[in-house]
Amino acid sequence: MEKKFIPFEILEKFTVDLMVKAGIPEADARIVGDALLQADKLGFDSHGVNRLKSIYLDRIKDGILNPVTNYKIVREGPTTAVIDGQNGMGHVISYNAMKMAIEKAKKYGMGMVAVRNSSHYGFAGYYPLMAVRQNMIGITGTNARPSTAPTFGVDNMLGTNPLTFAMPTDEAFPFLLDCATSITQRGKVELYAREGKELPKGWVIDENGESKTNSSEVLKDLIAGKAALTPLGGVGEETGGYKGYGYATVVEILSAALQQGAFMKMLLGFENGKKVPYRIGHFFMAVDISAFTDPEDFGKTTGSILRELRASRKMPGQTRIYTAGEKEYYTWMERKDKGAPFSSELLAEFRALCDEYGLKDYLPNFEG
Repeated sequence: MEKKFIPFEILEKFTVDLMVKAGIPEADARIVGDALLQADKLGFDSHGVNRLKSIYLDRIKDGILNPVTNYKIVREGPTTAVIDGQNGMGHVISYNAMKMAIEKAKKYGMGMVAVRNSSHYGFAGYYPLMAVRQNMIGITGTNARPSTAPTFGVDNMLGTNPLTFAMPTDEAFPFLLDCATSITQRGKVELYAREGKELPKGWVIDENGESKTNSSEVLKDLIAGKAALTPLGGVGEETGGYKGYGYATVVEILSAALQQGAFMKMLLGFENGKKVPYRIGHFFMAVDISAFTDPEDFGKTTGSILRELRASRKMPGQTRIYTAGEKEYYTWMERKDKGAPFSSELLAEFRALCDEYGLKDYLPNFEG
């Protein structure tokens, strides 16, 4: 499908101006905008600006997401803290939570912050990469509205629950592993539906455990509880689906139990048929490498591990072995001068946003 590329400098200004129009303070809008654009820069298109309307602006209009973020620290120790996000912007809460974890790690070697009553925090890798820039290891995870079935189940009980790591290397890019614990995520299904594409078999099951591939139907059925994503590894145990299910449960526990927050069906976003805040939980960890070894030595060892993996024998017909973070770097090299890709459907959505929020000066940028 042919796409148009919008330069990042234009997208950044538009995104900030749009969010300010929606009632988000400018400083917060810049944090949200940077997180969204980082996703598009690295190829995480399912968590980039394409979600501006459905996940953020629409929820602000529905009154279930506070545009002004007034998070509160409810418990704190030398290396730990618990934050109540009070249903503010997830990116803003999470940026400050990871910043706090980093500051604690600078003093004590490690820092961990748990968050409750937050909202969708977007591209999970954004926060561990903050730690990498400080020569630290970064880790995060978040629960989410239920969409994934447990192994041998059909009810969507768990969220896509990413477990994300970033580590410095001596290469041009860090190690970045940002994966859902489900076989795919809702944002990817939304992309397929927007582009009219069928889902691969095995990604989603219906109430009878049968595969569903119609992306538009799946989005409706996920909300209605008539479909569920499969855990990483797929259906059943033969291909290791229990592993994804287990890791998803770990993330659910760490996103709810430490901070005494909401979990699983409590995150549906509906009560008595009415929309309510999602009350999502997250956790953030920063590890100061210098507390263990010289950061330069860590980077060299990590880089050596990655290079040896890439240099190992390849399957017949394959020309490359990749390591986590490598493809994202190449995506940035390709996009840094071109911008973010927009489908015709997304261009139309952004033209409508220009009209709705009185930003018509940007209209020419989103013409198909």
